[in-house]
Amino acid sequence: MVPCYPKLTLRAGNQVPFHRTVSERFPREEADGVPAIWASRLCLLARVFRSRFLLSNYLRRVFGVMSRFLSNATNRIDAKGRVSVPAPFRAVLAQRNVQELYCLQDFVFPAVSVGGPDLLERYERQIASADPFSPEANAMSLLVHGGGVYMRLDAEGRLMVTGFIRDFTGITTDVTFVGRSDHFQLWQPQAFHEAQAAARDGRTRFAVRPQ
Repeated sequence: MVPCYPKLTLRAGNQVPFHRTVSERFPREEADGVPAIWASRLCLLARVFRSRFLLSNYLRRVFGVMSRFLSNATNRIDAKGRVSVPAPFRAVLAQRNVQELYCLQDFVFPAVSVGGPDLLERYERQIASADPFSPEANAMSLLVHGGGVYMRLDAEGRLMVTGFIRDFTGITTDVTFVGRSDHFQLWQPQAFHEAQAAARDGRTRFAVRPQ
């Protein structure tokens, strides 16, 4: 039987076949009777599995970051009342395979939260965990269901800025898109800058300053 040696695994520089280097490192008499060709194949498999392991870790880190909505950007509303969703946010929606958007009027800020069906499901789980006849569950449903709508992006990745959005946020000509990890928000630009400055100021008050 003619052994089948790996042909593509060559050492950089001197171009010595990988199986030859393995056979030199693990001669037959030093390998307890295991043929050098099998030692080379085991080493080759070890390299393949290690490469796949490193690649999977890299992809997990990259897509783990890409699956979150981060940073903020401001875009102008066009003459037809549409605004382009920033490309990084569209990439996250595509990576999450979100086809239909759930839009919710925020509980605290003058902003509209936008996410996939998982955003609505998260609030509904919280409602379901309470007594459905309790004031808390009813108030939560009034905000989650009464203050939410479904929307879709058009083929160019634009969102229609409806009265539902404008009336609650005060948006007129520009929209600031704000990443909030698993969803993003639509803000009136000046309102966002003021809210962010207030949040930063609140954090600064409790910061430990060096003596």
